[in-house]
Amino acid sequence: MKQLLILSGKGGTGKTTIAGAFIKLSKARAYADCDVDAPNLHLVMKETVAPLKRDYYGMPKATIDPEICINCGKCFEHCRYDAITKDDKTHIVDPFACEGCAVCEFVCPVNAVSLSPNVAGDLMLYRDELKVFSTAQLKMGNGTTGLLVSEVKKQMIEESKDVDLAIIDGSPGIGCPVIASISGVDMVLIVAEPSVSGISDMERVIEVAKSFGVKIAVCINKFDTNKEKTKEILAYCDTENIPFVGKIPFDSLAVRAVNSGLSIVELGCPSGTAVRNVYRRTMQILFPNGRRGK
Repeated sequence: MKQLLILSGKGGTGKTTIAGAFIKLSKARAYADCDVDAPNLHLVMKETVAPLKRDYYGMPKATIDPEICINCGKCFEHCRYDAITKDDKTHIVDPFACEGCAVCEFVCPVNAVSLSPNVAGDLMLYRDELKVFSTAQLKMGNGTTGLLVSEVKKQMIEESKDVDLAIIDGSPGIGCPVIASISGVDMVLIVAEPSVSGISDMERVIEVAKSFGVKIAVCINKFDTNKEKTKEILAYCDTENIPFVGKIPFDSLAVRAVNSGLSIVELGCPSGTAVRNVYRRTMQILFPNGRRGK
């Protein structure tokens, strides 16, 4: 299975819109949404089957039994995350601040502190006879995004048999979820935006991808909103010897397509035509000898 990951250095570049178009064009039988903080690929793909859900357990959280607590203050003194508050009778753990390090449990002289399992998110699997779609939703206040992303990819791979291509919609930025998304993929397509911040963020995510030794390509969305910055991106790709696979114009019809629950390649609009060319060039890099099956 070849894994194509679509990334952007910042939000709002149109990454998910392009990922949805690629899934349609490739007739992908396996795909995933690894933006577990704010997943929305299921909206683009208009999933009609109910997902299979299971709890994802992150780091455990501490709890203090008020009946046992002697209010000595040791847990409060040693908590480095300011997750423990105290009153006249006992101490209380803020589950949103607790990192599950277990120091409070270790220093408690009367064993009033215990670590409890913590449901950090929901793993979701959409599956029918045609495809497997893996995604997840991280619960508020949990920081295990990288681990949850790894579980999303693992679930997709385990549930996909005899599939030659998987398309993964990553998250914006260069943090833990992006690093976990890149691990194990064959190619990263970076969707750039022709702006000052867009170029800076593109360069950062390219540096991260380079460290993994994967194939990299760049496309520009809404290229005609700033043609000077578009030229800068082209020059950067040329200097760094990074394949450039195409420019996508700003297109008001793309907004209409998204609001109608359609992919831009289903509407017959300028952006859809451009994305078809981007897709073709990307597949030539990912499958230099031709795609052998679907």
